[in-house]
Amino acid sequence: MSRIPSQHLPLQLSPLDRPTSDLSLTLRLGSSADAPACAEICYEAFKSISDRHGFPPDFPMPEMAQDMMSMLFSQPDVYAIVAEMAGQIVGSNFLWEASTIAGVGPITIAPHLQNATLGRRLMEAVLERAQQQGFAGVRLVQAAFHNRSLALYTKLGFDVQEPLALLQGAALGLEIPGYAVRPAIEADLAACNRLCWQVHGFDRGRELLQAIQQGTATVVEHDARIAGYATLIGFFGHAVGENNEDLKALIGAAKSFEGAGFLLPTRNNQLFRWCLHHGLRIVQPMTLMSLGLYNQPTGTFLPSILF
Repeated sequence: MSRIPSQHLPLQLSPLDRPTSDLSLTLRLGSSADAPACAEICYEAFKSISDRHGFPPDFPMPEMAQDMMSMLFSQPDVYAIVAEMAGQIVGSNFLWEASTIAGVGPITIAPHLQNATLGRRLMEAVLERAQQQGFAGVRLVQAAFHNRSLALYTKLGFDVQEPLALLQGAALGLEIPGYAVRPAIEADLAACNRLCWQVHGFDRGRELLQAIQQGTATVVEHDARIAGYATLIGFFGHAVGENNEDLKALIGAAKSFEGAGFLLPTRNNQLFRWCLHHGLRIVQPMTLMSLGLYNQPTGTFLPSILF
């Protein structure tokens, strides 16, 4: 596993469990007991930022934020950081460590403390963890309307890689002739991992295995081989395919688009146009950003809200 080039990382990072110089802030490792407080902040933070810019929130109901935080704090391959001030939780951030590439988020900060230095401290903490663990790269998806976060991530060394559109709408119920979609099984893992390597240069096998076990993963077969797969066509799912027909088949077969919708790289004009022609609507623009290793994809893909 390659280490992130050190020149891309912040020069000074605040150690955990020590106050920073800003507002007596303390960062510490999170635990499941922190989930309720972090969920409340997550819901309020996303709602306040989205309302301010006129977009629907990623978590329209508090229960959705609660479910996500409960999941995050229980995942063994998710590194959780919690920020406290005067003994009160005021924010959190997470590093997903299931692949050669680490994913960041969600980072959330109490609304009354946004636009201070807390976001930088939480980002520095997970980047320090990523460097210590030797990840080849770190990626995240950023709300394109949020200028401050774009500026922060850029200053921390992240590069813009793909403009994205979050799409939502009714299930299409479409079949693409010659492209058969079926539920994925564990025996498909090797073929799917090879395909992900072909497209991205690394695999996301642990995420795929979990999706298979949860019953959300699908594969598309063409010419008697697996030509694409999706862990989920939705906010937390990713997909790869040899070409656009594979992704059309996976999108067309989805029974719904889970969560806030699914993310599509808008530079893929043909697939983007196809989705719009079939009645899917744009919820908001987003941006895929990376630090460290990034290979330009050699096939088609849909990122998750992580990357």
